[in-house]
Amino acid sequence: MHEKDPFGDKLKDKERAEEDLYFAKRDRELLDKIRGQDEASREVTARDLAKGRCPRCGDRLTHRSIERVDIDECASCRGIWLDQGELEALSRRESESWLGRLFRNSLVHTR
Repeated sequence: MHEKDPFGDKLKDKERAEEDLYFAKRDRELLDKIRGQDEASREVTARDLAKGRCPRCGDRLTHRSIERVDIDECASCRGIWLDQGELEALSRRESESWLGRLFRNSLVHTR
């Protein structure tokens, strides 16, 4: 029988609370920094802060290669983000693969 570990749950709760405090402090510092800037500088700062971050959860993006196409992936929410042209490159590669050829051939033979 599998027993629940009450200390493990408390440790996870503590870690989550510490993480929340860290990000709240970081957000306050960034907001204070942004408030001290003019409008043009704010836009540049916002773009710089968002660069390399997941649009969904804000965590850092890692780079991964699929079919020799570099994509961005978020380790936290598992989101995959494509830059301009990457979807087209992946779809081209898929149509060149054996699966794409098989699908294309089966369409030709059914008509």
